[in-house]
Amino acid sequence: MTSPPLDSLAGDSQVPTAADVVVIGGGIVGTSAALSLAEKGLRVALVEKGAIGAEQSSRNWGWCRQQGRDRREIPLIKHSLSEWDRLAERTGQDVGFRRKGVVWVTDDPAQMATWERWAGEARRHQIDSHIVSKAELAEMFPDARADWIGGIATPSDGRAEPSQATPALANAVRAKGGHVLTQCAVRGVETQGGAISHVITEWGSIATRLVLLAGGAWSNLFLKRHGLDMPQLCVRASVLRTEPGPAVTQGGLGAPGFSLRRRQDGGYNLALAGGVTFDLVPDALRYMRPFWSAFRAERGSMRLSFGREFTRALMQRTDWPFDGVSPFEACRILDPAPDDRVLDQAMAALTQAFPILAGIKVAQRWGGMIDVTPDAVPAIGPVEELPGLYIATGFSGHGFGIGPGAGRLAADLVAGDAPIVDPEPFRFTRFHDGTPLHLDAG
Repeated sequence: MTSPPLDSLAGDSQVPTAADVVVIGGGIVGTSAALSLAEKGLRVALVEKGAIGAEQSSRNWGWCRQQGRDRREIPLIKHSLSEWDRLAERTGQDVGFRRKGVVWVTDDPAQMATWERWAGEARRHQIDSHIVSKAELAEMFPDARADWIGGIATPSDGRAEPSQATPALANAVRAKGGHVLTQCAVRGVETQGGAISHVITEWGSIATRLVLLAGGAWSNLFLKRHGLDMPQLCVRASVLRTEPGPAVTQGGLGAPGFSLRRRQDGGYNLALAGGVTFDLVPDALRYMRPFWSAFRAERGSMRLSFGREFTRALMQRTDWPFDGVSPFEACRILDPAPDDRVLDQAMAALTQAFPILAGIKVAQRWGGMIDVTPDAVPAIGPVEELPGLYIATGFSGHGFGIGPGAGRLAADLVAGDAPIVDPEPFRFTRFHDGTPLHLDAG
């Protein structure tokens, strides 16, 4: 496997016979929701088919940003950063969250104009994003040797360690009396009177009336098994981490050709913004209409691939029996190979911009699968066609930073409490009620 370092967590040895809520998926959103539910006094079972945080929740860049967010997500990301501020207190563990800021730089005047519009939006939401001049960039990055004309900065944005955050949340769930099950796939749900009555795992059933599906890239397949539909596709992304090196930034830096995040260990996470591969699969044809505008907007930075993934997806059953092996057992952890071409390109751009990093060594490379929705906004809330089922998925590469807030929102909705933010932009029904599914114009 090429997975990044991850704090290990041993799961419970058996499933509980009953729970108030079963959370499916042990990523940043699922564990955050499970902890919030446990803090509300509910009996929680957190069930993960593989290891806690082993997929995209540990494979992302580690940015916790407000900057450049879709306007529909702004209230939630603001709350999420407040959740990050108190995560060490809630979990009893330092997960590396620091408000060290995020800066984007450019050599493109058109990009500067877009960021100026975003800065105006930020002011309306009391976010400290502001335009940075070329001279200010020279002061901020004295080691840079690049002809950037300006940028945008948000000092209150942060960074955290993906390898630590999700396991810490899961440990806190257990400390609150919740069950944490790993290497235990959920095969499906059973109903009674049209509503959820049991969750069926490979280890046995759990009686419950409430289920939160936080399955990331697996969510659409799980929904299909129950006759439900959600337009969700996946793209493959690549990241590398370096050994410790000179500090050219303490936070996140997005520049032409690379994106950088200072790690707690003194190294960096490095990637190429937009350097993703989209595997053409049958669902790409099925969801062509809702995804068309997003594809047109992103096609210049996306690599298309056609081959074995199409055949594999075409052969995938959606009617597996609950007493047999499910797809979630056949593949415990999505672990795609990294795209070395993309990462080599990012490293070349980084060392050209910062010659002081020319000798830095690569410690590891990995790939990850990012689930996306047509409007790049997650689905958080009830699935009305199946009473008792709630969903929190489709974070479109924005999930790590917004994860604690999204988990809290999902927990509020599941518990029937007043939600921390208006959940209307995230409603599942928007995919089927004729709502225009558009990307935020910025």
